[in-house]
Amino acid sequence: MNIKEVGKSILYFLVLAAILIGLRHFVFTPVVVKGDSMDPTLIDGERVIALKNTKVKRFDIVTFPAPDDPGKNYIKRVIGLPGDTVEYKNDELYINGKKYEEAYLDEFKGKLTDDQPLTYDFNLSELFGSEKVPEGELFVLGDNRRISKDSRIIGMIKEKDIMADVKFVFWPINRFGTVD
Repeated sequence: MNIKEVGKSILYFLVLAAILIGLRHFVFTPVVVKGDSMDPTLIDGERVIALKNTKVKRFDIVTFPAPDDPGKNYIKRVIGLPGDTVEYKNDELYINGKKYEEAYLDEFKGKLTDDQPLTYDFNLSELFGSEKVPEGELFVLGDNRRISKDSRIIGMIKEKDIMADVKFVFWPINRFGTVD
């Protein structure tokens, strides 16, 4: 192998490394799920890929800095968007007065044996004294509603604080695939 070929190989790997670092910094980030607040959708210890700079939609799963624990990040599901009213009655979600099905909770609800709801009744007025999600903020919940430290406890999350939108599980291999 001559010096010219070695130089080309080194240049190729440097360009490849720069592209990968750029993608990692600007496009996606790997995230490790810690805790049980997103069971059964995301499980403690799973590794997921989250996309940065995406338009967050209702029911997306997002990561953001924990407002009550500096240096830590939370993963939760977006339920309320700016201007929305959010309410739970009889373990059913109502947004702007319309009932929404949460199929991602059906399996979990089916395993409950204590005749208690997965999500206890609440509305935004009771929690925050305001009926609507303020502009620039989001109302988030964990899927494991009984134990999740989410907007009911930590308050609304600023849209600008959303770090990434979780889209894909890559570890463990038996859970490999997109996140619903």
